[in-house]
Amino acid sequence: MKRYIIERDIPGAGERGVAQIREAARRSNAALAQLAPKIQWEHSYSTGNKVFCIYLAEDPSWIEKHSELCGAPITSIREVTRVTDPTSALRRTAPKKKG
Repeated sequence: MKRYIIERDIPGAGERGVAQIREAARRSNAALAQLAPKIQWEHSYSTGNKVFCIYLAEDPSWIEKHSELCGAPITSIREVTRVTDPTSALRRTAPKKKG
């Protein structure tokens, strides 16, 4: 599966309370259960009026199906082509791409 970053425009996303976050996660999990094993949710980051979600999926169509089922808007879907972290400074060559 490929890794994707999904950008969602959600007013007040960064100020949502525990109950709102729990409900959104519940809807997402219910949709994921219907679509498994073609898509997996890793985690999300909430800021101001946006949420950035990290998903594994066979292709973007599974992310779109998930969005339709759980009612989460999609502003953009971008495939992650490389992950860079502090250990990148130690590598002599780029890691091999999976798939």
